[in-house]
Amino acid sequence: MRVVFMGTPDIAATCLTQILDDGFQVVGVYTQPDRPKGRGMKMVYSPVKEVALAHGLPVFQPENFREDETVEELKALQPDVVAVVAYGRILPQRVLDIAPKGFINIHASVLPQYRGSAPYQWAVLDGLPETGVTAMYLIREMDAGDMIDVAKTPIGPDETAGELLDRLAVLGAGLLSKTLTKVEKGEVTATPQENEKATYAPMLDKSMCPIDWTKTAQQVHNQVRGLHPWPVATAEIAGTKFKIHATKVVEGKGQPGEILGLTKTGLQVACGSGAVEILSLQAEGGKRMAAPDYFRGHPLEG
Repeated sequence: MRVVFMGTPDIAATCLTQILDDGFQVVGVYTQPDRPKGRGMKMVYSPVKEVALAHGLPVFQPENFREDETVEELKALQPDVVAVVAYGRILPQRVLDIAPKGFINIHASVLPQYRGSAPYQWAVLDGLPETGVTAMYLIREMDAGDMIDVAKTPIGPDETAGELLDRLAVLGAGLLSKTLTKVEKGEVTATPQENEKATYAPMLDKSMCPIDWTKTAQQVHNQVRGLHPWPVATAEIAGTKFKIHATKVVEGKGQPGEILGLTKTGLQVACGSGAVEILSLQAEGGKRMAAPDYFRGHPLEG
C-alpha cells in the first residue's frame, strides 16, 4: 500500500517515524515550506522534513494546492492512502479525491469535541479530566469527517498543554499505525460524527495571556497550564510584568490579586475564589526562575 504523509510539527514527526518503523511504504512526504526562525532569522526545516530527509524520502513543500502542477505532482506519487497530521494546509476536494482509500487524519481531541486548530490546549484551558486522539476521514468541512477510531487518555491536574501534546503524539502515532493497518486489510469501519455535539477550539493568541485574578484559583491554574508553552500566561506583580510558567492551587483567601505571602516553593496570590501559588515565572527581559529565587533577589515591599 502506497502511503503519502502530510504534516509539519513535532506531533506529525512522531507519527511519521512510527509508520516508518512499522514498515509502511511511504512514497512521499508533504510539509510546510521552510521558515526563518530565531534572532538570526535562519531558515529551518520542519520536524517532519527532518525525519523525511533522514529516511531518504522525497519531500514536497507547496504553499498551497491551487496550481494544477502541484495537484499533478501528488497524483504522480499514486498514493493508495494519504495520512495527514497537523499539516496546516487546506486541501481542496480535487486533492481529497486522489487517494482511492481516502485521506486519514489524526486529530488531537475526542471528536466532535474541539474541532479546530488548538484542541488539546482548550481541553486544558477548560479543565477537562480526559482527552484523546481521533482517527477520521478528511472531508472539506473542518474536522467533520467520519470517525474511524479513538484513543483516550486522562489529563493530569497539573499537566501543561505542552506536556499533554508530548503524550498525545505517542498516542496518535500508535493510532495512525493501527488505522493504516485496518485500511490495508480493508477492515475499516467509520461512524459519522454527531455534529450537534461539536465544539470548537480556535487558535490561541496573546490577548488570552493576562491573568484575571477575579476568576477562581482553578480557572487561573488552568489558564497557566493551557497557555504553556505558548503564548504563556502573564501577570503584573509589584509593578513588574511576568510570564507565569507554573502554578498550583492552594488554600488562601484575600482580595483578587492580593499577594498572600512568599513560601519556600512559591508566591501565593489570592483569586476570586481560593488562591494559587506561582512556582516559576519570568520577568520581562529576564530568564525563567523559581519564584522564591527571584523574589529573594527582588524583595517585595512590605
